[in-house]
Amino acid sequence: MGRDDEIRLLIAREAARLMYEEGVREYRDAKRKAAKRYGPGTALALGSHLPTNAEIHREVQRLIELHEETVLPERLLRLRVLALSFLELLAPFHPYLVGSVLSGAVTDESDIDIHLFADDVEEVEEFLREKGVAFDREVVTVRRGAEFVQYPHLYLEEEGVVIECTVYPPGEIRRVPRSSITGKAMERANERRLRKIIVGATQP
Repeated sequence: MGRDDEIRLLIAREAARLMYEEGVREYRDAKRKAAKRYGPGTALALGSHLPTNAEIHREVQRLIELHEETVLPERLLRLRVLALSFLELLAPFHPYLVGSVLSGAVTDESDIDIHLFADDVEEVEEFLREKGVAFDREVVTVRRGAEFVQYPHLYLEEEGVVIECTVYPPGEIRRVPRSSITGKAMERANERRLRKIIVGATQP
């Protein structure tokens, strides 16, 4: 293994540790923090030698399997059942589950990520108020090619778990976002598919 490849692997493992042990959520942030261990400016100097999100994700999965093999199935089932309850609740907004709860790479710090579709975020907020569900709101800017697009995020909480809902315009329901890990179309599950996944996992 060459020097650059060795550093790349070390950064991937440190970034994974930051995500697993310290709850760093974004691959970009974990990567930068990990790279700084190797000297000032390393994050920029290494350039293409920095690990990909997919490489870091594999290291996170390795840590989960190494340290949590016995508790992972129960935790994953609990999070998926909780996610299903919110897909049912938010049915008027055509919800999809995405992220770690769907992929299965969950830790004790994992949240539930759901995509919603509505003409206006106020529709979702009014719906939640009528249901007595508390939430916080934030607008997140995402880069899409050469342009920057803003999407509202609503944060709910249940049983100590954060449920992050990103609200998209209805016209984007067939436009599946690209995964920051694989670069391909993001895996997502509606209520029907998630229910099948849960039933399949609980059957002998």
